[in-house]
Amino acid sequence: MPHPVDVHVGKRIRHRRWLVGMTQQQLAESVGIKFQQIQKYETGANRVSASRLWDIAASMDVDVSFFFEGIEAQQTGAGVVSGGASDLLGDKEALDLVRSYYAIPENQRRRLFDLARVLSDVA
Repeated sequence: MPHPVDVHVGKRIRHRRWLVGMTQQQLAESVGIKFQQIQKYETGANRVSASRLWDIAASMDVDVSFFFEGIEAQQTGAGVVSGGASDLLGDKEALDLVRSYYAIPENQRRRLFDLARVLSDVA
C-alpha cells in the first residue's frame, strides 16, 4: 500500500504537469526516464527520490516545496472537504480552464476575472 505522502506528491506532480500542458512522455524525457516511471510516481506506486523530485521541479518550473503543499492539512484531517479546492485540482476540466485562463494576456485576463465575479454574484 502506497504511503500517503507518496500519493500526495504524485498527485501534485500530475496536477502541475496538467497545468503546464505537459504530457507524461514530455516530462519523462525532460528528466531522462521512461514515461511509465512518471505514471508510477503520479499514482504513488513508486516513491520519488529527492534528486528526481528536484529534476521534476526544475522541468516544471516550480520549487520542490510545491509538491508538499497541503500535506499538513491532509495529515491532520483538516483538508478541504469534498467539493472544495482539492477536488478542483483533481478535475481535468478545471485544470484545463486554469491553464487557458493563464494563457490570456494579463489585461484581458483581469477583465475576464472581473466579469466572472460579476456573473457569480448574480447567480
